[in-house]
Amino acid sequence: MSEISNLTPIEIQRAGWNALRKQLGFVGALRFLLQYEKGEGDYTKLRRKMFKGETADTLIHKMRKERKI
Repeated sequence: MSEISNLTPIEIQRAGWNALRKQLGFVGALRFLLQYEKGEGDYTKLRRKMFKGETADTLIHKMRKERKI
């Protein structure tokens, strides 16, 4: 196989599909791919809205608190 940096996007997709099929079989490779959906919207705007006013420290504190429940 060619050096990965020299492959086109189509060649990378083909190589990835072939690797999945070799490792998982056709059905397993298909099931793997079906787990991923194309997202919608603007994740950056959503994240800024969801975490407005939060810092890494406050988020970590909340996660630790949730873990104890």
